[in-house]
Amino acid sequence: MKQIELQIKALSPLAISRQKPGGSVSEAMDYIPGSVIRGAIASKILQESGHYSSDLSQHGGEFQALFLGETPAIFRNAYPASLEIDEGKIDIQNNIRILPATVVSSKTKPGFCLIDENKNGVFDTLIDRFCAERYACLYDPKCPKDGSRVEPFSGFYSILNENYYSHSISKRLLTRVGINRRRATAEDQILYSIEALNESKEKRENPIVYSGSILVPDSELANSLKQFIEQRRHNFRVGGSTSRGLGKVEITAKQPIDVKLGIQDRIQKFNEKLRERWQTWKIFNDSKAELSDEQTYFTIGLQSDAILSEQWRRTTVISPEMLKQFAELDRSICLDLHAVYSSYDYLSGWNSAWGLMKDVELITNKGAVYLFSTTQLDSWLKPLGELEMRGVGDRTCEGFGQIRICDEFHLIMREEAV
Repeated sequence: MKQIELQIKALSPLAISRQKPGGSVSEAMDYIPGSVIRGAIASKILQESGHYSSDLSQHGGEFQALFLGETPAIFRNAYPASLEIDEGKIDIQNNIRILPATVVSSKTKPGFCLIDENKNGVFDTLIDRFCAERYACLYDPKCPKDGSRVEPFSGFYSILNENYYSHSISKRLLTRVGINRRRATAEDQILYSIEALNESKEKRENPIVYSGSILVPDSELANSLKQFIEQRRHNFRVGGSTSRGLGKVEITAKQPIDVKLGIQDRIQKFNEKLRERWQTWKIFNDSKAELSDEQTYFTIGLQSDAILSEQWRRTTVISPEMLKQFAELDRSICLDLHAVYSSYDYLSGWNSAWGLMKDVELITNKGAVYLFSTTQLDSWLKPLGELEMRGVGDRTCEGFGQIRICDEFHLIMREEAV
């Protein structure tokens, strides 16, 4: 598998809505979905089909392999990557992650405290909550700085020089008036608003950049796609209302690189921290509850929204049977589910190729966490690595169902808040 890293620079406001609501305001998402990137590139290839002789648009076989084959290219979501380190200095991060649903921060002063002393810090509760429940203890974490109440803390983050940074974007409402096509004048009683992502930081000239990637199964095909994008980097439009001047972007594609499957070290560190905290919690209960040395624990965290179904029914839980099916493992393989932290939402959209609305889907929100254990880790290492690469659930080629095994943020305990 080859990975093409993308940097998408916004040159105008982006109107990327999750669905087409019945009201007069269209709500915008806070990132560029993989389905939008996929549609923009596919549309450009089809638009130029038959006009060029040395690119993807001329080769039907390559288009088929990229978008319609048995193993199509995976277009991952592009998350906000612009990071203002110093006054006026912008750094672009590539490895943007989603905070797990088990992460909390102070209610009064939420945020990372390593870079801002006015914030009370962020930490993870998964391991401590698991230990507390096993020892039949109450678990009610407080802020490590002032003992105040904590609440869930979500969003995008990155790590630079061992410091943690939040990534976010701002939005604004654009009010438009309907036009009478016969008279070419403003139509009475037709006024609507579009919520759009800002193309730059407030009072700054630096454009906002989004970081994403494309996974392509073939090396030659990856090089062709990279070249196609680079040659037309200024010609792409994403999102809605492109005829009104919105959605203009510049896409930079980097040289394809091999995807590395390195999850064993993360699983090992997670289990070391889990057993260390288990001994810490032991002082609150004299029970003989112990963690089996043969049992290995691992987490699955959603790095994008997922469309999950079990026995033809939508669900927000990845059951052991579902995970075995995703990993293409025998049902006799040992696997237990211990904890689930997930929420749901509804998703729709617009299919430009068909000119129709997409079906409304029940989705599991990004950030969801599932804690599993197994006594047969060797059987799971390779399948889990492949799942982390290709995703779980439906429509993974559009960026849904991307996961991370044993996210390092689970190792940040309350007394080590960052």
